[in-house]
Amino acid sequence: MLTGKQKRFLRSQAHHLDPIFQVGKGGSNEHLIRHVSEALEKRELIKVSVLNNCLEDPRDIAEEISAGAHAELVQVICKTIVLYKESKDHKTIELP
Repeated sequence: MLTGKQKRFLRSQAHHLDPIFQVGKGGSNEHLIRHVSEALEKRELIKVSVLNNCLEDPRDIAEEISAGAHAELVQVICKTIVLYKESKDHKTIELP
């Protein structure tokens, strides 16, 4: 679990990132979760955007993806999800 201070730090780091995944009307699936997990291993911090044609709630999608990828949910704001997972091989972010 992340503390409030750590979440604030990660939100500030994620501010300038562009979303690298999009969730469409199909919602989240195992294929998407696997790719998110691989991207988190390389980058540690990513954004996922939920498209307007997706019928599911962005918070539900965020919970599903973070649970499947064993990642920490940093923030859900509108239709943008920020996820963090500490990398084993490519550690670049030092949490406060």
